Amino acid sequence: MSARPATAAAVAAAGHRPRPSLRARVLRQVMLPLALTWLAGTVVVLTISNYFVRQAFDRALVDDAYAIAANIQPQGRPDAQLQLTAREMTTLLFDQRETVYFSVRRPDGSLLSGEPTLQTPFLADGATWHLADVRFAGKQLRAVVLRHPAGTGDFTVVVAQTTGSRTALLRRLALYATLPQILLLGVLAWWLWRGIARELAPLGALQQDLGRRDASDLSPVIVGGDTREVAQLGDALNDLFVRLDGSVRAQREFAGNVAHELRTPLAGIRALAHYGLGHSDPGVAREQLQRIADSEARASHLVDQLLALALAAESDAVLQREPVVLDELAHEAVLRHLTRADARGVDLGARGLDEAQESGGFTINGSVALVEGILDNLIDNALRYGGKTVTIELSKEEVDGAMVPVLSVADDGPGIPEVQRQALMHRWAQGTDGRKLGEGSGLGLSIVARYAKLLGAQMRLAATASSGGLRASILFTTR
Repeated sequence: MSARPATAAAVAAAGHRPRPSLRARVLRQVMLPLALTWLAGTVVVLTISNYFVRQAFDRALVDDAYAIAANIQPQGRPDAQLQLTAREMTTLLFDQRETVYFSVRRPDGSLLSGEPTLQTPFLADGATWHLADVRFAGKQLRAVVLRHPAGTGDFTVVVAQTTGSRTALLRRLALYATLPQILLLGVLAWWLWRGIARELAPLGALQQDLGRRDASDLSPVIVGGDTREVAQLGDALNDLFVRLDGSVRAQREFAGNVAHELRTPLAGIRALAHYGLGHSDPGVAREQLQRIADSEARASHLVDQLLALALAAESDAVLQREPVVLDELAHEAVLRHLTRADARGVDLGARGLDEAQESGGFTINGSVALVEGILDNLIDNALRYGGKTVTIELSKEEVDGAMVPVLSVADDGPGIPEVQRQALMHRWAQGTDGRKLGEGSGLGLSIVARYAKLLGAQMRLAATASSGGLRASILFTTR
């Protein structure tokens, strides 16, 4: 069982899965880091605010403790006393929103004034004052303990205050710090949503345009918007359409050429077969079979040429260049066609190969397959339409001040008038003065011309100097 249907089904199933829109993904990629950054910044701001708020309230508590300690009877008296009345103490510790408690204890720990059950925070030896959180009367208090020398020892002053005001202040700071930023984030998300939608609108229009198109419509698409990436996508699509259009045209042309050119040989083969079947003479049947074999060979050769043209039409984008040694390929081509040349009574030879090898070889940057195609088609054309001698030549010629390799195939045939040589490099051109040079299809030299163009070379047709035949030369101007 083939895996292709399963793969296609998997791709189709994956295509039907709901996917998030590009706009939503872009917005999430922008807003998520921004929100996390804002959250981290808010935590830092609230931590710093909490620190300074506590510092301010704690400073006030310490000041109250020092104010009480300042009213303890000065040092040097046998029994220090607190010189504040209850009214004065209430005025000193007055707070509109908070409840303040205090206690003053003698050096021996006995209560001098204040709340007897108010917890005294631990104060390390050598420390003057210390802040701590304590509980008193079921309330959470912030307290300061102060060591104050008076009389014959150190008195301990404790001032504690409820924390409602500082908590409320911190909540207001958190609200005022976060609420405006949340509103700004919402506005920013809305603005980004609209902006991203506006920038992605050309992609939506492109999708609709492509969705409405017929499969045969390869005309360029028009992509709007001012974004470079969207414009590059449109250019890439149009370039793809151009390549596809060329490929489709080549396929249509190939199909048309095959249908047109094979109709005649196939009809001839059919007629020969019917004629042979209609005769009981074995000699006639054998003769018809031989003619059928010859027609099949010509039809096969025609198919090979048509396929070569189709390959050439598709080779622009996939041509892989590599070092190619011309003299080696020319030598192999001579050996490859020598048997056929002998069968036709043609003297097939080469000239300049030894000189090229002695000088290190003629090397170009091209394609072995294309160079072999050039040699095979030129030799085939010369064997079909040339005289009794076909020569492959390698030489060098100066072009624009540089010496370039020249590959030539010359014959001593009837030749072609100069005015008709260019026409032979186009498809279906077969003869001169209305007469065919052979039984070919007129594709050989057009294939060579196309291959030469792909290699960046020049094709030149001229008369053979010694015999007046045809010399087809390829100048490899691009090294």
